[in-house]
Amino acid sequence: MNQQTCPPKALSARPSTTRADAAARAERNIEKLISRLPDWAARTVRRMLKPGAVWVRVPVAICLIPGGMLGFLPVLGLWMLPLGILLLSVDVPILRRGLYRFINWLADRRPHWFA
Repeated sequence: MNQQTCPPKALSARPSTTRADAAARAERNIEKLISRLPDWAARTVRRMLKPGAVWVRVPVAICLIPGGMLGFLPVLGLWMLPLGILLLSVDVPILRRGLYRFINWLADRRPHWFA
């Protein structure tokens, strides 16, 4: 069959993106969220996300995750669980993929959080 007689392919409603595109988009969205934090908190988060801070990041993440599961206590709360997973995902590729998908999904649902 030549090209003139082939029916046109149906266009998908959603453009396909590569993993690298999704990762770059998630990194931009994470930076937008960090920029909304107070200056002292944004500096701390950026310092924790540097590659050399793995010796601080992993123990803090490991402490935050169980602390998040004790959310019924006054100081500890559910907010600690996603923060611990976020910090751990910097060093664990399986978690990073899931985090990037979640961040991009959240950016699609709540774009005003990423403005």
